[in-house]
Amino acid sequence: MKALILGCGNIGSVAAEDLAKSISSIQVVVADKKETRAKEVAERIGGSNVSWIQLDATNPSKLANALKDFDLVMGFLPGKLGYRLTRACIDAGKDLVDVSYMSENPLALTDNAIKASVTIVPDCGLAPGISNILVGHAAAELDKVQAVHIMVGGLPEKPVPPLDYVITWSPENLIDEYMRKARIVKEGKIIEVEALSGLEEIEFPEFGKLEAVYTDGLRTLPQTITDAYDMWEKTLRYPGHAEKIKLLKTLGFFEEEQIDVEGVSVSPRKLTVKLLEQKLRKPEIKDIVALKVEVAGVKNGRQTRYVYHLLDHYDEKRGITAMARTTAYSASIIAQLMLKKALKEKGVVPTEKIGKNNALFQLFLDELKKREIRITEEKMVR
Repeated sequence: MKALILGCGNIGSVAAEDLAKSISSIQVVVADKKETRAKEVAERIGGSNVSWIQLDATNPSKLANALKDFDLVMGFLPGKLGYRLTRACIDAGKDLVDVSYMSENPLALTDNAIKASVTIVPDCGLAPGISNILVGHAAAELDKVQAVHIMVGGLPEKPVPPLDYVITWSPENLIDEYMRKARIVKEGKIIEVEALSGLEEIEFPEFGKLEAVYTDGLRTLPQTITDAYDMWEKTLRYPGHAEKIKLLKTLGFFEEEQIDVEGVSVSPRKLTVKLLEQKLRKPEIKDIVALKVEVAGVKNGRQTRYVYHLLDHYDEKRGITAMARTTAYSASIIAQLMLKKALKEKGVVPTEKIGKNNALFQLFLDELKKREIRITEEKMVR
């Protein structure tokens, strides 16, 4: 069997290595728009089951032609290309594990995926991803879900000026997170709020004081967990970060429409992406990932709450960020469940469905533990 990994950045390259070394019988092909990057990643991973190709995923005909040779695809592309890749995989009859932060609703393609007899698992990262799996597991344990609260952040071990932040994943997707309105559930209704709103300060173990703001991380949850009265996801940052980002946002640094600069047309957003990459990509700075998921509801007539915690650190031995570990390993594990036929359902399968299936949930947790990613669960009944 052959697996195509599209996108060889910090996350895709780690997922490719994990998949190749976990299932040696699988031929893993890494692909990137930049030929030098794809080649470097393949050579760094090594192994007879790893090769590379140059592929521009923005070219529909080249993408469609490339997909023909593979059994499974893993997408690590910018959010604006995620839906296009999903449609292409359905048209080609190929299974897909996708991490892109797409603005479109992947569940809209469910019928198409079922007709094509393919499995499409979107949002297979940290949050959405692990977070949704945990929500799904808790929801399956409850008779009724009343509230879902998710707090998550990838942060440097200590604040790093000027934004008290470093880039550990796609700067394009990061800007999307700061720009896209967040869907939350309030008083039983799905509403939209501005990203970076709803600011609150909290005390978080090992970090101390952090701030939390709304971001669009629920993804498919409002459509799959329909009985919740209150549901939201917030991103964790060091205090003061949100106000600095709001300033950049207000000044137009994240706008896509081109402006004229001395006769040259420039997209402020594209320029900002380059600057963030140059100024905030600091591989020497170790990062930490923190995730807290709370699901409250009713079980056997009693108020019951599940609380999950995940805290992961930079892998100094292998030089892998905590963000790459928690995102890439999650996607790789789900891809392996599909390749081993443990996950058989056809259609668009949101990750919370994996959490609702106890056998798949335990397999997923076991594989995370093998990679030294541990999740604690606390159950409170009153």
